[in-house]
Amino acid sequence: MLDDRKTAILRAVVQEYVATGQPVGSTHIANLPAVKVSSATIRNEMAALEQEGYLAQPHTSAGRIPTDKGYRHFVDSITPEGVLAKEEATQVGDFFQGAHGRLEDLLRHTTTLLANITHHTAVVVGPEVETTTVRAVHISRVTPRTATVVVVMSNHGVENETIQVSEDITDEHFHAAVSHLSRILVDRSLSDFDTIPSTNDAHVDAVCFATVNALSRHRKDKPVFVGGASSLASAFDAVDIVRDVLTTIEQQFVVVSLLQDLLDRGLSVSIGAEHGIEQLSACSVIVAPVIADGEAIGSVGVLGPTRMNYPQALNTVEVVSEQLGRHIAEGAS
Repeated sequence: MLDDRKTAILRAVVQEYVATGQPVGSTHIANLPAVKVSSATIRNEMAALEQEGYLAQPHTSAGRIPTDKGYRHFVDSITPEGVLAKEEATQVGDFFQGAHGRLEDLLRHTTTLLANITHHTAVVVGPEVETTTVRAVHISRVTPRTATVVVVMSNHGVENETIQVSEDITDEHFHAAVSHLSRILVDRSLSDFDTIPSTNDAHVDAVCFATVNALSRHRKDKPVFVGGASSLASAFDAVDIVRDVLTTIEQQFVVVSLLQDLLDRGLSVSIGAEHGIEQLSACSVIVAPVIADGEAIGSVGVLGPTRMNYPQALNTVEVVSEQLGRHIAEGAS
């Protein structure tokens, strides 16, 4: 454990390096009001922090930068307040107040919100289709040749698709199709069926088969949405690091497994080599579960360089995940 003075100096180095991206010297730390010791003492303490693995000196004549161990101590010593700056809080509030429509679109747009606030790559993982069942089916004609299918899911999501129908299909045919589909689909997963039994009415069957075909696109594992990936290009100087990170986050299974592993271990932050994925060793990941009606239905996270504004990223992920879960729950009530 570090004593209070070393902790204060390490915190100052982390904050300054995150802000500037430049190695931090002892003279600069000595001029900060939060550190009330001499430059010589700070120099000795920084040398000790380097020896203990919390700081590193990239060049002989340069100042020092935090290591993964230094960032970890910094993160463990702060308490996220779950409060955003006024402008960011307004941005989040306005977003969820105006968010309507399909769950898939909501999750996708949430990544954009997160990326815009944190300036890091944002990831939102939705619920597994296998654990999601149908609650209700509705079909309504829009034009003489089209109808809208709306399916309410147990994960509070709403899936809607447009289907093509013939002009001679009547409201009675639609009502019969809804009744038949409800008997077959309610309390079952969308992945549980490929075809449905015939009703022996060609018009009703046409509506049912069109509905099943339209919904088939929603049969997939946990949906993963990534936003702000372009921010990685400016976050790292080395092209090979950017390439490795981009290639990794394109592998959705890796992303889902990483976020779930962190949540399973009770972690909200994974720094550098801690997450065990070599291609992401230059990155930190911050994650929070999305809770709706007391049930974890997904996760929200950001991925960026280890030189990250951890307090701001932690607060943003916490607030957005909480608001997302509340919005999804309220949308289903």
